[in-house]
Amino acid sequence: MDFMQYWQISDMVTKTLFFLLLALSILSWVTGIVRVLQSRKLAANVADDLRHQLQARQQDLIGSDAATRRLVTEQTLLKHIGRYRFASERGLPILGTTAAIAPFIGLFGTVWGIFHALHNIGMSGQAGLGQVAGPVGEALIMTGLGIAVAIPAVVFYNLAVRINRRIMYQANDRAHDLLAQSTGLAGTAPSAVNNSANAAPVSAAKSMSSSATDTQNTSHYSNAVSKQL
Repeated sequence: MDFMQYWQISDMVTKTLFFLLLALSILSWVTGIVRVLQSRKLAANVADDLRHQLQARQQDLIGSDAATRRLVTEQTLLKHIGRYRFASERGLPILGTTAAIAPFIGLFGTVWGIFHALHNIGMSGQAGLGQVAGPVGEALIMTGLGIAVAIPAVVFYNLAVRINRRIMYQANDRAHDLLAQSTGLAGTAPSAVNNSANAAPVSAAKSMSSSATDTQNTSHYSNAVSKQL
């Protein structure tokens, strides 16, 4: 039985289910390909993008204390990690829904085809091959279409989820490193201030001693000149 013969014997319900499965198939393929490509791109750039975002934010925290810098750093990192998670999960509901309902749509078409076969047997009163071949073939075709739509959606969904897990791992790992670096910089800033404050009296004492030495040398030179005169 070719497709045109199947299309001629199918009713409105079967044709509606066919177009629904066709639309779901096209939507799942387009969404799956776009989702995988975008997730791979995000996985390659998430660490550098997170570092750039944090550097741009920390320009406004120059001169702040350690507690403020740590709090703002944590909030910035959590905010951008949440954005990465939201961006990486776009399209996944479409793939998950298609993978879940496509087999059931095909199963409904199968039940509808078997119903047609039983109806033909009841109308003719004979259980011959001619009465059941068309409806049973219709049922098998709908089952195959449902499975054919669901399998790519499941593959794309699992592949995208796997890449998204890698994105979250890289983002969290990089966030811990950036937080540790920010905390270290915040801890060294007060030390640098204290060192500069401690170094100021020492430099002042050195300048005073050098000034006294210069004064003594100048007076000694003046006394020597006055004796010669």
